[in-house]
Amino acid sequence: MSFKLQIGEMRTEYLTDKEIWGHFNYIFSSKSKNSTTYKYVLIKSMLENLYNVNDSLELSYDRLFSSFAKIYWNLVIHHQLNQINMTGKKAEVQNILLDIQSQFNIPSTLVFDKLSPELQVEVINKVKKKCKLNVMGALYGDTDQTIYDFNNKTEMLRYNQTFYSFMQRFQRILNYLTNYQLAVFLEKFNEKGNTTNLLMKVENVSKRSSLDQFYFLLSSYYNGSCFYCGKSIKRKQLAHVDHFIPWSFVQTDQLWNLVISCSTCNLAKNDKLAEQDFLSLLIDRNEELLKEKKILIREDMKMYREKKLVELYTFSIDNGYTDFWRPKKRII
Repeated sequence: MSFKLQIGEMRTEYLTDKEIWGHFNYIFSSKSKNSTTYKYVLIKSMLENLYNVNDSLELSYDRLFSSFAKIYWNLVIHHQLNQINMTGKKAEVQNILLDIQSQFNIPSTLVFDKLSPELQVEVINKVKKKCKLNVMGALYGDTDQTIYDFNNKTEMLRYNQTFYSFMQRFQRILNYLTNYQLAVFLEKFNEKGNTTNLLMKVENVSKRSSLDQFYFLLSSYYNGSCFYCGKSIKRKQLAHVDHFIPWSFVQTDQLWNLVISCSTCNLAKNDKLAEQDFLSLLIDRNEELLKEKKILIREDMKMYREKKLVELYTFSIDNGYTDFWRPKKRII
């Protein structure tokens, strides 16, 4: 009855890669009781928040379930996909979101990040409250109480150090496996689309529809020039907000990983890593950002450490991002 636990403590501090793969094999197999998509979405949310932990590898429920609620909203409301393996029934979180949609008369075309900030908080809090009852303990139990501690009272999860390292090293394949298993589950209990079409939807449920809010924050730090080539950008329409480490790897929007680039550089860089000298430039840029009080209090900057950015860059290479890019010409 692990799913009903309010507090869970890790039974071991050390796991081998073989043991961790065994846990994932179990979760993705028919042996694990996956009557809903909860576990898949929780794993996706944990992967998205690998670099939102504190120095003790603790992750707040607010951050975790912000991702969880966004993914669920976009699956349930925007794509209108059922999340449970019983005909005519709906998962509890699914009902919460449908009730909110009905209460505020929200069209299905509206993705999560287009909701008002106040409504986003309401959705996150309601989803978090429900998931504390039956989600945190379920995944904890499926992994023999080893991959994380959790405490529903303090609303914190703490990664097992070896599990955390494992997720960093195999982040790309774990993202793909989780997305694929989620798509397969959805195909069985939905009439809309095949696995390939559903996989495309699943892979993009966390993607923000607009990065304009980040543009307005960052624009004053570039003197109107491209982060990569240094070329002057005279019109906002020609300015792009780029994920320095590709979104396809991090699958989250963190201010410390975002830069303003010209359209030429953004399109040329695409899904590649910028060469390492640009990493040093970004580290310097972030140090400048942290001098601003309005930036320092942002949730994504509170957890920023130079070490995390360097690790993320290194692990992206380990995960196969080895096609390095630099602009043809840089204006100093």
